[in-house]
Amino acid sequence: MLKKLLIFFSILVAFQSVAFAQTINVKPLTIGEIRTIKSKILNEDRILNIYLPQNFDKTKSYPIIYLLDGSMNEDFIHVTGLVQFFNQMYSMPETIVVGIANIDRKRDFTFHTDLKDLQKDYPTTGHSDKFISFLEKELKPYIESQFKTTDKYLFGQSLGGLLATEILLKKPEMFNNYFIISPSLWWDDESLLKQASQLLTKIPDTKKFIYVSVGKGEHPVMVKDAEDLFDVLKKSNKKNWTVEYKMMETDNHATILHRSLYEGLVKLFPYQEAKN
Repeated sequence: MLKKLLIFFSILVAFQSVAFAQTINVKPLTIGEIRTIKSKILNEDRILNIYLPQNFDKTKSYPIIYLLDGSMNEDFIHVTGLVQFFNQMYSMPETIVVGIANIDRKRDFTFHTDLKDLQKDYPTTGHSDKFISFLEKELKPYIESQFKTTDKYLFGQSLGGLLATEILLKKPEMFNNYFIISPSLWWDDESLLKQASQLLTKIPDTKKFIYVSVGKGEHPVMVKDAEDLFDVLKKSNKKNWTVEYKMMETDNHATILHRSLYEGLVKLFPYQEAKN
């Protein structure tokens, strides 16, 4: 009798589990869009991961963050989470993030070098001019045709920081705000850093926010170059530029990006009491 009761209850629980499972409603969790843009300049398709604020309204204007290394398996998800947190807890307005997925970052983020060892170790490099042209003439116009925009940000780390520095020094009008993390200014025997003072003399003194950061645990050359970049930017005496520098005491090249972006965003968007 006891055995029959146990079998009966087992069957009853099984039926209840099936019934419960059948009532579950599953739907995708969406935080934005994935779009593909055909680039004539690069002669290839480029994937864009686009984060849209929770209360996105196509009639409103939004700041835009252009995120280098913006693939789904790179920095897109954790950076969009940081942006959402700063909108929720700090004074950052709702912001769109455009993550630019990589195909060949060594090709896209570095300028030409005649150094034979770099040519050998990085055979596809030296085409940042094309990638910058893609950003300026194809990507930004496309995004601005799809969304109403206000301030433009560029986030870049490592080789992405090298590219962000190159754009700041050669095409500064492309963005209002530059977050340059652990820039690989060692590239081409530091030639970009050596040209920085001269290039800065040609740049108009329009409003900008520039944040440079490096980890204390990074290679000494990386640390020195980031500090030198900060110094040369400060010495340019641009009265309408806000230039900030942050040494991340406990970070290395692998860990720095998220915490460093947090520290940089705090400079722009201080904590505020809850809105409700």
